[in-house]
Amino acid sequence: APHPVTSLSNIKLNDHVDRVACQTCHIPAMARGGVATKIDWDWRTAGKTKDGEGYKEKNYTQGNGEHRATYKSIKGSFEYAENLVPHYGWFDGQMIYTTIDTKFDPASGAIDVNRYTGSADDEGSRIWPFKQMHTVQPYDKGNNTLVYMHLWGDDKDAYWGNYDFGKAIKVGMGKNNLPYSGEYGFVETYSYWPITHMVAPKEDALACGECHAKEGRLKELEGFYLPGRGAEQGVGRWLDIIGLLLLAASLAGVLGHGLIRFVVNRARK
Repeated sequence: APHPVTSLSNIKLNDHVDRVACQTCHIPAMARGGVATKIDWDWRTAGKTKDGEGYKEKNYTQGNGEHRATYKSIKGSFEYAENLVPHYGWFDGQMIYTTIDTKFDPASGAIDVNRYTGSADDEGSRIWPFKQMHTVQPYDKGNNTLVYMHLWGDDKDAYWGNYDFGKAIKVGMGKNNLPYSGEYGFVETYSYWPITHMVAPKEDALACGECHAKEGRLKELEGFYLPGRGAEQGVGRWLDIIGLLLLAASLAGVLGHGLIRFVVNRARK
């Protein structure tokens, strides 16, 4: 027969699916197995040639021994990571995108190229793991929009031939019949990609303490009570205490029941 404590634990774990996506516990890290993932891309450094000043040719050696370029003249600088703990957020399955005609305020901080929606108050939302990608890319300073760039082609305006952002943006926007102020700058952006692949073996799934801890994986998520997160004051602290007392009482009940059965069986013999 199943161990009673284990059975109770499994029941509670299964209860999590109403608020936590399966991927959250079963994909403890991404870019595993020696293959890195790109986490940062800086267009500002593009355009440096091997014969020019500031060119830095360097490779990142990932876990399987293969090399990944950390700089390319045509694209700029890259950073990679392996065995990376995901970014977590409340996700209802919907995304909001910053399109080519979306205006934004660059002074307000980094721009989300795509932003997931959801909240702790929404019964249709689940805590979900994401890859978070950071990029510094060109934008139209006059119109406060992202831009299209004419990157390749057998002509003098292609960026991968002349390394001139101004010309490449002007042609790229013009080909798409979009306004361009003639002045470009660079803006920080983030993009978020829900993780579904790379499910780990069941023995590598997250343990309770990975999240139910003061400095756990979900410490940045707000708007809900998480047992064990260590609320310093208010109702959260008392809920933690009450929860621990109930857990102790349940364990005592299980052990007490087992002890009674043991004593009764011995008496029958």
